[in-house]
Amino acid sequence: MSEGARDFSMECPVPLPPGQAVLLGHGSGGKLTAQMIRELFVPVFGTDELARLGDAAVVEVNGTRLAFTTDAFVVSPAFFPGSNIGALSVNGTVNDLAMMGAKPLFLSAAFILEEGLPMERLGAIAASMADACDRAGVRLVTGDTKVVERGSADGLFITTSGVGVIPVDVEIGPDRARPGDAVMISGPVGSHGVAVMSRRAGIEFEGELSSDTAPLTGLVEVMLAAGDVRCLRDATRGGVASVLNELAEASHVSMTVVESNVPVLPPVRAACEMLGLDPLYVANEGVCVAVVAGRDADAVLAAARAHPLGSDASIVGEVGEGPAAVHLKTGLGATRPLIMLAGDQLPRIC
Repeated sequence: MSEGARDFSMECPVPLPPGQAVLLGHGSGGKLTAQMIRELFVPVFGTDELARLGDAAVVEVNGTRLAFTTDAFVVSPAFFPGSNIGALSVNGTVNDLAMMGAKPLFLSAAFILEEGLPMERLGAIAASMADACDRAGVRLVTGDTKVVERGSADGLFITTSGVGVIPVDVEIGPDRARPGDAVMISGPVGSHGVAVMSRRAGIEFEGELSSDTAPLTGLVEVMLAAGDVRCLRDATRGGVASVLNELAEASHVSMTVVESNVPVLPPVRAACEMLGLDPLYVANEGVCVAVVAGRDADAVLAAARAHPLGSDASIVGEVGEGPAAVHLKTGLGATRPLIMLAGDQLPRIC
């Protein structure tokens, strides 16, 4: 064994995902990400909360259920149409808590700053974070700062963690989907990923492109009040297609989605067609996927559409018996598998 291998050896052998090194695809939120988490991190840490693989962990303290999450943001460029890495870091963490039905309360933030980053730029990002906290009704109460050499951090990276309280009567999890349930998407898909890509590549498309980043807490609250919402998922990395596959696998069910029912804004659709991208795999930062009991689907949809962030919500499919799989009914009338993102379609979008 080489000296380097000894330096990185583990005390107890664990199953490792195939491959000798980390790839960009391991951060895509798709198949490689899921494989690395299931086959490396879950066996090493071995906690029941981690093994559930929700958007946030649910833990109980003195009879109170808390949702706890952490997320890292490495988006490039840091400023993009409609927002920036600061607001994104707050909204992304708040939304992970909301996907467990929690009321977000407190955040922390760690900043990895690159030598030479203009203070004016850092100040603008911090102000954006403060504004996002105000809109989401949370407080940023602690943090940490590190500085690395020039060229090591693409300007800055931000890691945020959050804690929220889950109401007694709320029960949401990726394993709760049942045959007969409806699949709902809260708004147009693909806007964030395309907006970031357009700024990164310096491409201008016809029509206005803007990130959809927003706190979804209020939207989730009205949906929960309207009916039985079984599963919620923030459709970020890997897009809607990857989220649906995660839920189908966790609940051991099949899902069928009607392509024509999926909302996509015209400029986003045009950009995806020009670039050969599928909007169902493009990242979102203000859109969630919900699995709702069939009997309550119309009521939950109406409640979502009455909220500003859910005005374009749509029932896009239904849940069927297993085995776990997701299928797409195309506009041509055919049905094809809708698989989890296999590689890295749009790197560095969050």
